[in-house]
Amino acid sequence: MAKRSTRDKLKQEVNAGSMADIAFLLLIFFLVTTTIAEDSGVLVKLPPWSEEDQQDDIKIKQRNILTVLINAQDELLVEKEPADITTLRATVKEFIANPNHEEDKAEAPNVAVVSLQNDRGTKYKAYLEVYNELKAAYRELWEEAAQKKFHKEYKSLDSDKQRTIRNEFPLVISEADPTEYGDEEK
Repeated sequence: MAKRSTRDKLKQEVNAGSMADIAFLLLIFFLVTTTIAEDSGVLVKLPPWSEEDQQDDIKIKQRNILTVLINAQDELLVEKEPADITTLRATVKEFIANPNHEEDKAEAPNVAVVSLQNDRGTKYKAYLEVYNELKAAYRELWEEAAQKKFHKEYKSLDSDKQRTIRNEFPLVISEADPTEYGDEEK
C-alpha cells in the first residue's frame, strides 16, 4: 500500500470556509429583494385625529339614520326588515334624497347617516358587497346632482363643483362595532 502524502490530503478536501459567507449573503439578498404581499382591505379615508376635534356625543334624530345590518348568516336587514342586495342601492338613494318628503326618511341629504353593522360571523364577501352598494348609491346621487346642477358628469367637474355636490350629499357611512356571533337576533 502506498503511503499518502500530505499534499494528496489537501487536494481531496474542499475548502468550505467561505460557504457560510456565501449562504449568508444570498439570504440577505433574497430578504432585501423579496416583496411581501399584504392584504389591502377596504380603503376608507378617515379625517385626521385631533384632540381639539373631540366633541360630546352628537345627537342625531332616528329619522335621519338608515340602519343596515348583515347578520351571522350573511342575511341583509334594512331597518330590521329582510332586504335584497339588488334593491339596497335604490333604497339608500331614496332614503338620502327623500324626493317625496316622507316622514320615515332623512330630513335632508346633508343630515342623512347610513349605519352599517355586521356580525363577527359575517363573511367578508357579504360585507364588501353591501359596502360597495352603499358607496355606489352615493356615487349615483353625486352623478345625478352633477347632471341636474351643471349638466356634466361628476368626474368631469372641477374640484370646487365636486365639493359642492359632496357637501349637498356627504358620504356618511357609520360603521358600528361588530356584534358577537348571533347577538343581532337578541
